[in-house]
Amino acid sequence: MLAIALKMLIGDRTKYLALVFGVAFATILISQQGGIFIGLLSRAASVIRDAREVDLWVMDPAVETIDTTYPMRDTALARVRGVEGVAWAVPFYKANVQIRTRDGKLSSGLLLGVDDVSLVGIPDEFVLGSPVNLREPDAIAINPFGFSLLFPGQPQQLGGELELNDRRAVIRGIIDASPVFSGNAIIYSRYDQAVGYTNTGRNQLTFVVAKAVTGQSPETVARRIEDRTGLRARSSDEFSADSIGYIIKNTGIPISFGTVVVLGIVIGIAVVALIFNQFILENLRQYAALKAIGVRNFTLIRMTLLQGLFVGAIGYGIGLGLISYFFHVVPNKVPTFRGFYLPWQIAAGVAVVCAVIVTLSVLLGLRRVVFLDPAVVFRV
Repeated sequence: MLAIALKMLIGDRTKYLALVFGVAFATILISQQGGIFIGLLSRAASVIRDAREVDLWVMDPAVETIDTTYPMRDTALARVRGVEGVAWAVPFYKANVQIRTRDGKLSSGLLLGVDDVSLVGIPDEFVLGSPVNLREPDAIAINPFGFSLLFPGQPQQLGGELELNDRRAVIRGIIDASPVFSGNAIIYSRYDQAVGYTNTGRNQLTFVVAKAVTGQSPETVARRIEDRTGLRARSSDEFSADSIGYIIKNTGIPISFGTVVVLGIVIGIAVVALIFNQFILENLRQYAALKAIGVRNFTLIRMTLLQGLFVGAIGYGIGLGLISYFFHVVPNKVPTFRGFYLPWQIAAGVAVVCAVIVTLSVLLGLRRVVFLDPAVVFRV
């Protein structure tokens, strides 16, 4: 009987392909939106993730996210270093900066200043140059996409000069930094030099980054720092979650992407249910003939569910293959899509959604099969 069900389905080539297309379309739409949503959220914590040696972030009590900073007094660094459980602590600077090239091209970017001596907080992956180059006068490192924005059409090379807030900067490294939520050009320099580029006033220390002593959890040390200094301290994992949570709570991004996902589900159900219902209507005589020879409703229900699940599996496989290819190719070709990917959790969630879409669509048409009069087969 199950083999007969598949033959009935595949035999109607037009509706079979339409059902597969409906499931594949829903898979592509939901997966694409889900992957981009996760990629955007991950950018909110990219600066934190790139500072791999750091497991503690200390800031002004009013700061909630890596993207909103409020400078502290320089004495905060010594206070953090004096807390039990802190192995080391160094300054970290973050600010937005205006960038101008010698050709007059103007752009904005993110300026990150790392400790002059240890260079803690800078990513390890350099496309050109090395961290040591940042010790040179006026030296900065810039990400590849920022370089292409400022020097369009030119090959990546060192030695280019920029003006950061009207002060000279020389590109001594091209660094493979993770994309950030706001801004495309990412610039790293030494802390003292970064402060000079922006001149934000008396208080200039935006963050203190630190390492917990081996054997003590960063969360425990963070609570101790808060108790002793009155500053806000978070482990890297906590601060990443805070930054992502801030985006979720204070922007319309979740609602925007959620609306598209819901539309994908609704459209999927509507298309698949309509076509599947039409398929059942056109095959009522076949179902009636099966009932006439003694096939029970339970068997017919199994046959119909098999048809739906077969279509769902094929459509999901095609959709997942296409969207996986999209996330594999596009981020490597289009710099603005760099960092976007398809998490396995999204793929698994979409599989469940497709199963629900197909099941609901089948259930909407099953009533005709269950209450079908076998005598239909004998009517002209």
